[in-house]
Amino acid sequence: MATKRNTSNESTDKLNIDEAIARNWELPEFTIKEIRDAIPAHCFRRDTFRSFTYVIHDFAFIAALAYAASYIDQVQSTALRMILWPLYWIAQGIVGTGVWVLGHECGHQAFSPSKTINNSVGYVLHTLLLVPYHSWRFSHSRHHKATGHMTKDQVFLPKTRTKVGLPPRDKDPHPDGPHDALDEAPLVVLYRMFIMFVFGWPAYLFVNATGQNYPGWASHFNPSCAIFDETQYWDVISSNVGVLSMVAFLGYCGQIFGSLNVIKYYVIPYLFVNFWLVLITYLQHTDPKLPHYRENVWNFQRGAALTVDRSFGTIIDYFHHHIADTHVAHHFFSTMPHYHAEEATVHIKKALGKHYQCDYTPIPIALWKVWKSCRFVEEEGDVVFYKN
Repeated sequence: MATKRNTSNESTDKLNIDEAIARNWELPEFTIKEIRDAIPAHCFRRDTFRSFTYVIHDFAFIAALAYAASYIDQVQSTALRMILWPLYWIAQGIVGTGVWVLGHECGHQAFSPSKTINNSVGYVLHTLLLVPYHSWRFSHSRHHKATGHMTKDQVFLPKTRTKVGLPPRDKDPHPDGPHDALDEAPLVVLYRMFIMFVFGWPAYLFVNATGQNYPGWASHFNPSCAIFDETQYWDVISSNVGVLSMVAFLGYCGQIFGSLNVIKYYVIPYLFVNFWLVLITYLQHTDPKLPHYRENVWNFQRGAALTVDRSFGTIIDYFHHHIADTHVAHHFFSTMPHYHAEEATVHIKKALGKHYQCDYTPIPIALWKVWKSCRFVEEEGDVVFYKN
């Protein structure tokens, strides 16, 4: 699709797009209608029955894995038990992430044409995973409405030069990096990754970590914080009630079946779900080749295109309902069911042309590259790229 350096109501004389010019990055000029018209109409149809089959599918696998795990402690070999339990945790975490994705789809009203069904199913699925459904649905909607916007996006916002402790650009002998002060030893990188992957999701929910800097206690559990509108107060409260009820249920299960069993069958797989959520979202919206926009140049379709499709392999993509390898389509049309996203991606790729972003670098290598390369952006500029 054709692109130009500026739109009819923009003038490069008034915009600070030096970084875009230096990196040969063109601001895309397509419209949402142009992208939508390129996709077959049936890709936007939501089928309630079909959506429920995926819920049944996921819970059947969860039950089968838990049933199989119930025999692990009967294995006489300690070494084999030490292999089988981690295999269960990894597998259950992968399938559990698929359940989270279905709840996420409900939050976008993509599960069913019925808002009541969407919110009822989504509330149950996310509550089972200790996610405050409505609270996260509201903040996530803001993320979709402002993807790639430096001051309005809601998650994985880039740190600016001053926030990472670097001098002003005009006083920096290496303004575009790399900076030795930001370089970390491999063990430090692995430690920081561990902290992010284990605690990143709860930290985001509790204190809005990596989100916008709101005044006061910005939390998905605080109905009065700046994340939410006044009209959303009681939905946030109901989400809190759901999470607290699930915590109480887990405590009850601990009394009946033993705390160790709750940890083995639920808590550790839950931590793996958290790992996948952070890893997927981090790599979807963080890459050295992708800029962030400020108000002067941002619009919805430009922001939606600042998303990277990445494959985690056939099996994981399947159980994650292709949330990672069709994420560009999801950001353009969030009410599109996941089971149409692969087909839609084929057409979106053609429509976006060079503005379609994908990266098939093996995930561990991609993660390392992104982590080391994406450390900060400049305080000034309407188009800013990550630097190190």
